[in-house]
Parts: sequence; structure tokens; C-alpha cells
Amino acid sequence: MADADPALAPDLATLDAAVAGCRACPRLVAWREEVAATKRAAFRDQTYWGRPVPGFGATDARLLIVGLAPAAHGANRTGRMFTGDRSGDVLYAALHAVGLASQPTSVAIGDGLELFGTRITAPVRCAPPANKPTPAERDRCRPWLARELALLRDTVRAVVVLGGFGWQALLPVLATPDPASGHPGWVVPTPRPAFGHAAHVTLSPVSGADTASLELFGCYHVSQQNTFTGRLTPAMLEDVLASAATAAGLETRPRRGDPG
Repeated sequence: MADADPALAPDLATLDAAVAGCRACPRLVAWREEVAATKRAAFRDQTYWGRPVPGFGATDARLLIVGLAPAAHGANRTGRMFTGDRSGDVLYAALHAVGLASQPTSVAIGDGLELFGTRITAPVRCAPPANKPTPAERDRCRPWLARELALLRDTVRAVVVLGGFGWQALLPVLATPDPASGHPGWVVPTPRPAFGHAAHVTLSPVSGADTASLELFGCYHVSQQNTFTGRLTPAMLEDVLASAATAAGLETRPRRGDPG
């Protein structure tokens, strides 16, 4: 699997299995494996995943959520996006609040969590030192995200991007055809739309493409820096998720404070 070509993956299950064997970025490989070996004291009795983390959720998702990269002691430990860390605690609680997740917590694979019409992924699949991938690492990982999006093209109608890094990483993918299956791409305006919380851009498919428009939403990342300082509150996150879910044609659950 180490030399697998993402473009050859015929479905998401094959893609997810292939990404777990990627060793393309020496710095990230060394870091993720060092973290998995040394561990955090609270998790000393656990076996860390210590590999690239695949996407998680519905294979026919109408809504795609794009983060940054796995957390060293979160997804790098559990093997599932946003699982086992405080950022995930905030994200899954909000997804549950709006009706997109079966439960408000995400602790470990096998905990019963299910996403409804939603999939979560990231532009970088390995935990990076200091949560900061390099531009070269981001670009080297891009084919995984490109193929994932291509495999979702018949169903995906909206994307929520958590943070400016994910926004900048995703826009080139949205505008680029997929060579494996003729993914037409969408028209990304020039200059490219700026990231911002609650930013919303409608992207049309390229001329002649048999693909629906895509609704792109920006949201501050669910990092502890943002959530602890109040830059991103649960209500702010829920509002973006609910708007994106509605745009994607998904039903949402009434929340506290909603009229009627």
C-alpha cells in the first residue's frame, strides 16, 4: 500500500485502506511514529494508530467537513478523524446538536458513532509537529483529498472548511479535474474567495459538466486556541453546520433557541 496511487482507487473503502499505508513525507512519518512509540502518559496502555488517518463517515455524503490534520494524541492515537481529543469533543457535540451525528462524543473506533449524510476528512493525513504541515507536505498529500472528492462528486453538495489552512488547501482541489474519472472540477473565482468565519461561496461546475453546484462554507477551526478563548463558540459552529446541512439537502434537528 505504501506506493498506492490514489487516482486508481475505485471506491472510498479502497482509498481509505490505501492512505493508511502512505509514507511519502519523511518528516511526518518520523513524527507520527515517534508519538505513537513514546505516547502520552494518560494513554500509556493504549496502542496508537500511528499512521495516516483516512476520512470518516458516509460514503454517499452530501456534506463534507474538511479540517487540517490529525492531532498527535487524538486521531494519530485512535485512527479516526477528530476522535479522542478536545477539538473533536467540540465538533461532534455540534454535529449531534444539529442532527448530523448519532451521539455527541467521539472516543474510539467502535464507540457506535455514526454520521448522517456527512463525511469528515483533512488535506494532510499525518499528525504534523506543532500542528503545522509544510506547504510541500500539504501538496504531496493533495491527491488523496482530490480522489476522495472525486468519489463523492455524485452526492456532495456542500463543504465546511475548518480554518484557513484547509481553505487554502481545498480550493485548488475543487478547481482541478480528476484524471482517473473525469471529475470536472468547479469554477473557483479569481481572485480566490477569502477565508472567514461564516464565509459562503457558491461554486458552479465547469461549463458542460454534469455535476451540481457546490456550496462552500468557512468556519473557524475547532482548535483549543479558538474554543477556549471564545473566538469560536458552540453556537457559532452549530450555525455554520446547520446552514451547510440545509444547503446540502440534509435535515437538521431544532436547536435550543430556535423559533417554534
